[in-house]
Amino acid sequence: QVQLVESGGGLVQAGGSLRLSCAASGTISRVNVMAWYRQAPGKQRDLVATITGGGSTAYADSVKGRFTISRDNAMNTMYLRMNSLKLEDTAVYYCKAHLWDGMSWKDYWGQGTQVTVSS
Repeated sequence: QVQLVESGGGLVQAGGSLRLSCAASGTISRVNVMAWYRQAPGKQRDLVATITGGGSTAYADSVKGRFTISRDNAMNTMYLRMNSLKLEDTAVYYCKAHLWDGMSWKDYWGQGTQVTVSS
């Protein structure tokens, strides 16, 4: 059984910072690409940032220069450092991991963590 658990969300004022974490646990042999997505009310789920096992990163244009994705491969944990937060960053943030669960390569999702940016 594989689980992804996000943490670190909350309420923050515009211009502030938050750090999200995503911890993968269970029967995991190898984790490939990990990613953060977000979904604002009434909108589709959008990709925010990705990171490969080797540490290569990519970002949505809307967060470039403000957000930093990182991971600790030994701990199967991923992070998202969010600086200079804007009102439009308000959303539920989800992590996703493409991993080998002992039987096959699959995508697993976390349950989401709410980030609310206030003025």
